[in-house]
Amino acid sequence: MSAVKLEEFRERIRKELDTTVDFWLKHSHDPLHGGFFTCLGKDGKVYDELKYVWLQGRQVWMYSRLYRTMDRFRRPEILEAAKAGGAFLRRFARVPSSGSGQWKCAFCLTRDGKAVKIQRTIFSECFYILAMDELSRVTGDKDMQLEAEQMMEQLISWVRVDPSGLGRPQLPGDVPTNSMAVPMMLLCLVQQLTEGRGAEVVQKYTELASWCVQQILQHIQRGGTAILENVSGNGAELPGCQGRLQNPGHALEAGWFLLQLSAQQKDEALQKTAIDKFMELPYQYGWDKEHGGLFYFLDVDGHCPTQLEWNMKLWWPHCEALIAFLMAYSHTKKPELLHRFSEVFEYTFKHFPDAQEGEWFGYLTQEGKVALDFKGGPFKGFFHVPRCLYMCERILDDMLAKKD
Repeated sequence: MSAVKLEEFRERIRKELDTTVDFWLKHSHDPLHGGFFTCLGKDGKVYDELKYVWLQGRQVWMYSRLYRTMDRFRRPEILEAAKAGGAFLRRFARVPSSGSGQWKCAFCLTRDGKAVKIQRTIFSECFYILAMDELSRVTGDKDMQLEAEQMMEQLISWVRVDPSGLGRPQLPGDVPTNSMAVPMMLLCLVQQLTEGRGAEVVQKYTELASWCVQQILQHIQRGGTAILENVSGNGAELPGCQGRLQNPGHALEAGWFLLQLSAQQKDEALQKTAIDKFMELPYQYGWDKEHGGLFYFLDVDGHCPTQLEWNMKLWWPHCEALIAFLMAYSHTKKPELLHRFSEVFEYTFKHFPDAQEGEWFGYLTQEGKVALDFKGGPFKGFFHVPRCLYMCERILDDMLAKKD
């Protein structure tokens, strides 16, 4: 594909990123209590004041990353928003874990920071760590960086040593499960905490990174023909709907996580696995050949998935697919990977962006019609869209610079 076409991709992505940033700067900030509103309607108006810690952490991370790494976003209002969001998180997100002497992060807070709900998972803590580490890189706050590292140690203990601090009861019928989201997130955190920090820090997390990779690779099932979302603790296929579940977007996201690591470690075998198994396979079984776009969930044996939204087209799997295929092409220069990117790009930019009000719709019907017209909610915030656009712009910058 010509440099002209790559330039066209970059220009559209750049404009979309600028529009997205402006939308959230304009509509999501809470000047009274700090933090961010994420339940934003089509026009950006707040329809619910609850604040979701996943999305607070993600927005702090995204603002901080943009400010730190892209000259045009090195703007005072972005820095101040990141710092205000970080202060809100540090003041309100952490709550004592019942009887364990440890801290958990809430899932949901009131507008003024009172905890509403706590999940018995690690994900609020994951995005707290991402936020604190990235913000510390911008502000130079060593206490904030230490806080992120200490929370990381607690997370590792919950996942690999003693999960009792999560508050989840041990039930007799509960089978130990390897859900792909857990090693994926830990690998994401390893990459965040080690970025640019030297050999000593990289060495500290080397064994954990290897463990994450092995846990993710256990999800290659059916003789290498399928990626399953959940497997047993020892890497075997689970019975029933849980075991047959496929999430193409998640597999694609895992693919580019693995691809990044393979580049850092110069591991050609891992690169091939990342592309062949975690990108090509999910694309082949996940792409809707009639209407276009990626299905949200599938059943590996062809049964109807029990998730009511299984055949909808959601924003974030398409974001992950764009990152995955463009990154894969940048590493291999295989034209079929750029073709995949182009196909996903055409579908995504035709269906998700709102040309009138800005930002993207998140939830489409199978046919590609807008099903839910809000721009933000309990799970959609300032993260997947801007992270995708940011990463794709940077990959295209690098590719076009090499063509000059």
